[in-house]
Parts: sequence; C-alpha cells; structure tokens
Amino acid sequence: MADKKMVEAITSMEEDFAQWYTDVVKKAELCDYTSVKGCMVIKPAGYAIWELIQKELDARFKAVGVQNVYLPMFIPESLLDKEKDHVEGFAPEVAWVTQGGLNELPERLCVRPTSETLFCDFYKNDIHSYRDLPKVYNQWCSVVRWEKETRPFLRSREFLWQEGHTAHATAEESQERTLQMLNVYAKFLEEVLAIPAIKGQKTEKEKFAGAIATYTVEALMHDGKALQSGTSHNFGDGFAKAFGIQFADKDNTLKYVHQTSWGMTTRLIGALIMVHGDNEGLVIPPRVAPIQICIVPVMQKKEGVLDKAYELRDRLAKDFRVKVDDSDKTPGFKFAEAEMRGYPIRVEIGPKDIEAGKCVICRRDTREKIEIALDELEAKLPELLEQIQKDFRDSAIDGILSEQIQRDALEKFSYVSPIGAAGLYLNATAGDFQKEGKARELFCTMIREIVALAMAMGFPFEKDMVSVNLQILSNLPPEATTSMQRDVMAHRPSEVDGLVYEVVRMAHRYQVPVPAYEKVAQKLQGEIMCEKNSHTEGNVEIKREEK
Repeated sequence: MADKKMVEAITSMEEDFAQWYTDVVKKAELCDYTSVKGCMVIKPAGYAIWELIQKELDARFKAVGVQNVYLPMFIPESLLDKEKDHVEGFAPEVAWVTQGGLNELPERLCVRPTSETLFCDFYKNDIHSYRDLPKVYNQWCSVVRWEKETRPFLRSREFLWQEGHTAHATAEESQERTLQMLNVYAKFLEEVLAIPAIKGQKTEKEKFAGAIATYTVEALMHDGKALQSGTSHNFGDGFAKAFGIQFADKDNTLKYVHQTSWGMTTRLIGALIMVHGDNEGLVIPPRVAPIQICIVPVMQKKEGVLDKAYELRDRLAKDFRVKVDDSDKTPGFKFAEAEMRGYPIRVEIGPKDIEAGKCVICRRDTREKIEIALDELEAKLPELLEQIQKDFRDSAIDGILSEQIQRDALEKFSYVSPIGAAGLYLNATAGDFQKEGKARELFCTMIREIVALAMAMGFPFEKDMVSVNLQILSNLPPEATTSMQRDVMAHRPSEVDGLVYEVVRMAHRYQVPVPAYEKVAQKLQGEIMCEKNSHTEGNVEIKREEK
C-alpha cells in the first residue's frame, strides 16, 4: 500500500517559530504530553539524546574532580525556611507533600525544586575540619517547579538535570570553582553540541535566590533570542551561616565554608533543536546523535539488498551508532523521515550500487551526496563525521557581545514593535507590508517614531532603520503574521503592553510625539484590553475608538 504522505508537514520557522519548534518535537517523537499537566514523557529518541549529553558532560565533570552523589527528593519545610532569600525565591513554584499513606504528615515536605538546603544539611554533619574540604559533589536527578506556562524541554513542571554543590575553605576557592564550571559548560556547548555561547554575570535582580553572584552561558537561537543554557552560582558563606556549616581551620579556629552550585537541564535538547534545526526537522551534531548513520536499502525486496544492508550495519556498528531502515515504506518516505529525525549521515544502497561496489552517502546538514566505495567506508566515515561536527560549529549562530546594548535592543525593537502593532491594528500579513499601501506606510511611520524615541533617550541609531527593517520584512513569506497577532486572536496572553502601550508611556516620559502609536494603542486598548469606555495606563489615558 502506498504511503499517504512522506512526512507530515512542519510549519516553517519563518512563519511561526514557536509552532515550528512544537512540530519538530512532536514529529521527531522526542517527547509527548501526559495527563499530568505541564509534565512530559521523554520518548526513546529524546532520552537517547539526554543520555549522550549526560555521558559527555559527566566525563568532563570527573576530569575536574567532581564526584557523583544522590540526595533525597523531599525537603522538610523547616530546612527550606532556614535561608530566607532562597525560600522566598522558590516559594511560588514549590510543590508540597502533606500526607504519607493514610496519615497527615507532621511537617510539610517540599518536592525538591533544587537541593541547596539538603546539601547544606548534609555538609553540616559531614564537614568538621579543613581536611574535609573541598567537597565537590554533583547529582543527576529530576526536580519539580510548578511553572504556570510550559513548553516541551524548555520549561516543564518536572525536568531532568544535574546540580553540582561544592564547599570550600576560602572565598577565592569558591569563586575559582564557580568560574571553572561555567567554562566547562561553555566548552561542552561549543565542542559537543556545536552551540557557541556567551558567558557573563547576571544582574542583581536576576541572580539565583541566596547567591552573591550568578554566572550564565547563553546560546543564540534561530529566532534571535538568547536561551539560558547553564548557570553557575557563588553562594559565598550565606548558606553556611544559615545552616551552621563550620570547620576547624589550620589555625584551629572555626570558620564558615564557602559554597557554589551549578546546573544544566534537559533544556539543552530544546537549545539543540532551535540552534540547528531547519524546516525539514531535526539536525543533530554527530556527537549527540543517537543514530549517527542510517542505512536505507533501495529496492530492498531484490535479492541480496537487505543482506548487504545488514552486513554494512554489522561492520559499522563497531565504531558508530547505526540502524537499518528495513521498514516496508517507500525509499522516498525513508529519506524524508531520516532527514526529519536528524540522522547526520544517510547511506543509500541498492542493487546497482552493490554491483558497482559502492554506496551513496547523504549529509543531513548540507544534503550533499557523495559516492564512496564499500570497502572504504570504515576509513572515510570517521573523517566525514568529524567534518560534519566541525561544520556544525562553524555554521551556528555566534553570539556577539554588544558595546551598546541599549541601542542594539532598540534596533531590534524598531522592527518587532512596529510590525506587531501595525499587523494587529490592520490584521495584516507580511504580504500586505511588502507592497506599497496603507499597511507599509503605517509600518514605516511607526519605525520613524521609534527612531525619534531612541534619539530622545540618548541612543541614536547609526543605520537607516526604515531600510533595514524593510529588508528584514522582504525575507518573510507573504502569508506570515506576527506571534502577537496570533496570541490575541487565540485569546492568549500577548505582548501588547510591552510592544505598544510601553512605547506610548515612554514617549510621554521623553516628550516625543508618537501619533501613530497613540492611534494604534487607542484601538487596541478599547478592543482588547478593557470593557470600559476609557482606561488609564500609567500616565497615558487611552480611550475606546468610536466605531
């Protein structure tokens, strides 16, 4: 029976990046939703990626002196309460156990959102002397955080991760370990996942609850957004003082230990998808590809074809992760499925290839096809996979440290805000903006108002932002709409306040006229955000537009 479709269609990332991501996750069978809201089933294809990530990362940990342990998943409420900033930071996300069997518990137990307090309780009883230091421990486990909004791999109520927790005799050692683990993460992202990342320190507002400093590695996605991919925290002696973790130093005086914590999660799988994936599906670097080579027999019912495919598999399985697609689907379907699942190399072999003593190799990343003699496969494939890994790294989106972050942010805003605002106001598509007319005129006018606002704020643009943004617009498919349009139409939370109303508020603050934004804000405020005939947002009164 003929296959109905080769592969289900995947939404173009240019059209709707969020939907593209969801399509890839579902159709590549990486995970699935469950009856437990906000939690996911990680399917074999997804978990195999996590196993390879875990294997590679764990080896790097051990190389810098890290030992693995495991602590309980339950935390007594009294323990959590010992560090005030920490408990306040996690309180909104905590899940509680109040009953064991048929009996109510005498004290609530927190299902671990992170394990700082448990490690502190453990260290308090395990550390007595400077000879006991440092403690450099890590655990692989799951944690629970009751997130309001979830998305597979990127944010879920239960997720897998590793969390390192260390204790040191001095502040200098603690800071050294904090930065050391940050660098381990950065090198892992670059060398294994082929994801270049920017390292930096988070602001006071963004730092981990209870830390004196938080450092992060951020990877840049296809949609231009940065994804936090790993963090390393220096706790100083704050937790030690809260929990009484002291040691007798060489001078026989009691001192508090200095601590660190650092972690990476299954969010890395989401990063992998968003950095390397394309409109055909997954694209996976060889080092973390569960299947590195997929052998597709062509005309497999012909005598000897499947046997040769199995022979090649057995030969290559000594050095590579290999499978044979011996399903009864058409070769075309198999090719498309191999691309959608992201196998780095596809080997095509049929009767004529066998007769000629060769096969066809297809690279997933470039779709380049190469003929290779069958007796040269063992010699050629390692070189090819290494080259693919290198090409992955070279082709990824490099993060650039900004010399003027405010201006750079406003440059991006000068496109995102006008296209979102004008698109929603006129219910327009990219095609409407790409041609001369009312939509394009409004879009350009709103860009100029952002340019004037940036000038008043002290961040003048060095480019013609109208031309720049029209060029960005020209690359979109005509049917494309903005995420804000889709969110509003679907009655979901949207970015209207930040992309439209905030411009009006800032314009009033800096005394910049923005008549186009005022007009759009009036209509949106009246139609979307309130049921009253008038509404005051900040210092700006926005009235319902008369129909």
